[in-house]
Amino acid sequence: MISTYPWLSSIWKEWQSSLEQDTFPNAVLLSSHLGLATEALTSSFAQALMCSNYASEACGICHSCQLMQVNNHPDYHLIKPEKSAKSISVDQIRGCNRLAQESSQLSGKRIFIIEPAEAMTESAANALLKTLEEPSGTCMFLLISYQPHRLLPTVSSRCQRWQVTKPSAHEVADWLSEKVSVNIPPHIAHINGNAPTTIQLFLDKGQEALYQQIELGLLDVLKNRGDMIALAKQLASSHEESLNWMWYILTDAQKLHFGLDAPYFSPIAKELIHYLSYEKLFQQTENLSNLTEQLREYSGLNSELLILDWLIKLNEEVCS
Repeated sequence: MISTYPWLSSIWKEWQSSLEQDTFPNAVLLSSHLGLATEALTSSFAQALMCSNYASEACGICHSCQLMQVNNHPDYHLIKPEKSAKSISVDQIRGCNRLAQESSQLSGKRIFIIEPAEAMTESAANALLKTLEEPSGTCMFLLISYQPHRLLPTVSSRCQRWQVTKPSAHEVADWLSEKVSVNIPPHIAHINGNAPTTIQLFLDKGQEALYQQIELGLLDVLKNRGDMIALAKQLASSHEESLNWMWYILTDAQKLHFGLDAPYFSPIAKELIHYLSYEKLFQQTENLSNLTEQLREYSGLNSELLILDWLIKLNEEVCS
């Protein structure tokens, strides 16, 4: 599985070496960007840890491996936000703490994977601290974070930290050339953070047409001839992705104000600078970042209405 994602191989080899020498720490914080297939690394690690026959890889045939294959191993625990929530609750972590004090059901290791770790509420993170300070010798915690700056410093300091390094643009292009049969415009890779699996998903879902519509819709709004309500509805339909694309468009335009240019910049960035000064672009980008964070953190908000409000204020900046 790891061989499919070459940028993960260096970490995996080091982890395998630690497993073979029985020196892998009881608490690890793995930081990564989205779209780097981090789940493949954590899955390979958990399967190797649970295997009864080998120390650093899964044999695939023992009883533990078979249980892992059907997601039914009693010593493997994946903690994620509950279905209707965006956070990991203190009750979920207290449940982990109780299980961490018990013996392994199959007389081996027990693993808890918390993903994303930044989704823990403050009380949940505090509840985890004591277990991280005094872990059981056979119990391991693997925290996965895509925004490590949001973690409590007291949690981070109790873990050995690892960082998944982003592959270079050349490595991404080579990897994608084996996965897709179309040429990928540089700006498509750019607006997806040059994250290989995110780009692949973007192409598989046929989102290039949606992105082009959003670009044109934004430009029409700035020209005072667009339908802001329709654009807000379009952005809200998949706001986690579309607002991220919008952020790249605005930041590209900011760079152009300073005379910086690159072939991967958004196609409409050069037009935006005729309507918005650097100062206005900077302020609206900040507002967009705050809006994105608000929608990520709180479920139940009316995303379409909040996005419409942001578009109205953006349009007002052009008119002022």
